[in-house]
Amino acid sequence: MIFFMFITIIIFQRVFELLIAKRNERQMKRRGALEFGQSHYKFIVFVHSMFFVSLIIEVIWFNKELSSSWAILLILFLFTQAVRMWALFSLGSYWNTKIIVLPYADIVKKGPYRFMKHPNYTIVSIEFIIIPFMFQAYMTAVLFTILNAIILFIRIPAEEKALKELTKYEEAFSNIHSFSKDYKKV
Repeated sequence: MIFFMFITIIIFQRVFELLIAKRNERQMKRRGALEFGQSHYKFIVFVHSMFFVSLIIEVIWFNKELSSSWAILLILFLFTQAVRMWALFSLGSYWNTKIIVLPYADIVKKGPYRFMKHPNYTIVSIEFIIIPFMFQAYMTAVLFTILNAIILFIRIPAEEKALKELTKYEEAFSNIHSFSKDYKKV
C-alpha cells in the first residue's frame, strides 16, 4: 500500500512537470526559441516511463518490501525533490524536459545553477538509485542507472552544444565543472 501511494505521488508529480514543460515550450517558441535533440527525446521519455514500469513489476513480482533504511532514503528523496523544485523555479519559463533554447537569452545563474550546470540531471540520476532502493528493487536501480547514464552521454553534449551556439553559455559557466568536456578527454 505504501509503495503504490508513493509511486502514485511521484507519477502525478512527473505528469504535472510535463504540463509545465509543455506550457513553457509554447511560451518559449512564441518568443523565437528553437528545439534541439528531438531524435533522442523519445528515448528519454521511454527510459523514464519504463523506470516506473520496471519498478512496479520488480516490487510486485518479487514481493519486495520497504527497505529497513527507508527513513534515511526518504529523507534523501525529499532533499532531491527540494533541489528539483529549486532548479525548476530558478529556470522559470526556461525550464523544460526538451532542449529548447531562446537565442541570445541571458543564461540563468541562480539557484542550484550557481553551483552546477545540470542539477536536474543529477537529481534524476540520484532518484534512479534512491527510489528503487527504498523498496529493495535493486535490478531496477542498476538497469536504469546504466540506461540513464547512456542517455546523458548523448543529452548533455547536445544541450550544451545548442546553448553554446545560441547564448553566452560557455562564458556564464566558465568556472563550473563540465561533464561533457571531461567525458571528451577520456
